[in-house]
Amino acid sequence: MNVYAAIIHPFVEYGFMRRALIACVALGIGSGPIGVLLMLRRMSLVGDAMSHAVLPGAAIGFLIAGGLSLPAMGLGGIVAGLIVALLSGLVSRTTVLKEDASFASFYLASLALGVLVVSLRGSNIDLLHVLFGTILAIDATALYFVGAITSFTVVTLAIVYRPLIVECFDPGFLRSVRGGGAIYHVLFLFLVVLNLVAGFQALGTLMAVGLMMLPASIAQLWARTLPVMMLIAAGVAAASGLLGLIISYHFGLASGPTIILVAAAAYCLSLLFCPSGAVRRLFPARI
Repeated sequence: MNVYAAIIHPFVEYGFMRRALIACVALGIGSGPIGVLLMLRRMSLVGDAMSHAVLPGAAIGFLIAGGLSLPAMGLGGIVAGLIVALLSGLVSRTTVLKEDASFASFYLASLALGVLVVSLRGSNIDLLHVLFGTILAIDATALYFVGAITSFTVVTLAIVYRPLIVECFDPGFLRSVRGGGAIYHVLFLFLVVLNLVAGFQALGTLMAVGLMMLPASIAQLWARTLPVMMLIAAGVAAASGLLGLIISYHFGLASGPTIILVAAAAYCLSLLFCPSGAVRRLFPARI
């Protein structure tokens, strides 16, 4: 099998492969920088919780639309994710619970409610699509939806980049100098929810956060400056999508899990060969 047949032919021959690749690239551009900021804020597990929190809204959108309609499910997911984020913030500020603990409590309830709603009116196949995504079934409407979210994310990050970074490291300083620290925090959570909803169709609620956090972890191993981290995270996410689609096409594997496993493999290799990795620690004199 030559390079053309292995890599290029699937995307030239099949429109669904081209659409899936474009979706992966768009998701990487938006989710990569968001994942880096989540790591800087020590909110990695909050991202996972938010990915489950969108499920009830997506399930309600599924019922209203009578099927797997990304606009309806996406809108429902955005509303549900924002409600959970706001409730978690309210609980953390009015009780002794930390924000991560309140997120965990709400996301467990949200996940159970979403699965229950889908199972009441849908089939097992519908439930699998909701939980694990159907990236090869992405149509033009879904691409426009994902592209719009990615564009909004990039533009918003460019506008509020400095306040978001300051709020990551010293939220007290931002409140004392400019005020409105809570506004930037809520805006950031809104961007997280948007990008999780964008990844919903492709990877499902259970794995949408994978394309956000794994590339961000890899970027942190290889880079020391924030802009470079964001570029590496976006590039790794897009490359994982490309390689995952090619592997799933040739071996008949599920595309979403394959993409995440490719990113996980890149993470494991980075743990070994990054500048502070295991290989350099074990053999410092040979490198």
